[in-house]
Amino acid sequence: MSAESVTPAILFTLSPEAARVMGCLIEKEITLPDYYPMTLNALVTACNQTTNRDPIVRYDERTVLRALESMKSHGYVFEVNIVGGRTLKYRHNLKGKLPGLDRSHMALLCMLMLRGSQTAGELRQRTERLFEFPDMQSVENTLTELIGYNEGPLVQCIPAGPGQRVAQFMHLLCGEVTGTPSAMLSIPAPAASAQEESVSSSEAEWRAKMEAEISLLKAQVSRLQTLIGAVK
Repeated sequence: MSAESVTPAILFTLSPEAARVMGCLIEKEITLPDYYPMTLNALVTACNQTTNRDPIVRYDERTVLRALESMKSHGYVFEVNIVGGRTLKYRHNLKGKLPGLDRSHMALLCMLMLRGSQTAGELRQRTERLFEFPDMQSVENTLTELIGYNEGPLVQCIPAGPGQRVAQFMHLLCGEVTGTPSAMLSIPAPAASAQEESVSSSEAEWRAKMEAEISLLKAQVSRLQTLIGAVK
């Protein structure tokens, strides 16, 4: 897949701050349901975590509130008034805006919003608390579904290239990705563990990655054929 322009499914593009807030809402909904919906203070803390975040940020309440207000005005976030509660809370409405997503899709989108571009192997490892993918094939299948989403792609595949031996994936909730693959991969990714390096360097793993990219390309071609047929 090339770095050509695509038309993402989401019409209202999130700012980087809004994407971080949305990722935190999805993450805490799954991992800490007793504390969801979330207060503004809890969201600030979640956004500024130093674990499972890339890049590390230092948002203040005003920054997070501005992101919430922006998403709320477009129906991506709702305010929640808890009976007897004194503090406003917030919940996301991403499933309502993008119907058909299940927990596996949400887990991948969440991790892409929280940690930026990643390989399929990194995504499988880092989504364990959100959704347990049984194998690499299931991760790749779910990524293919996000790329071939009916209303437009939600994820883009950045193929392997110079200096990048394994394909990476990026969400499109902040708008289309432009530029060359090398430019889009210029943000340093967390170093892979020794075990990941060993697995990804094997011939079987390389073959699986190539098959995944072919599958993703087929999904995009199929979607383009559908769009061309609709225009005719």
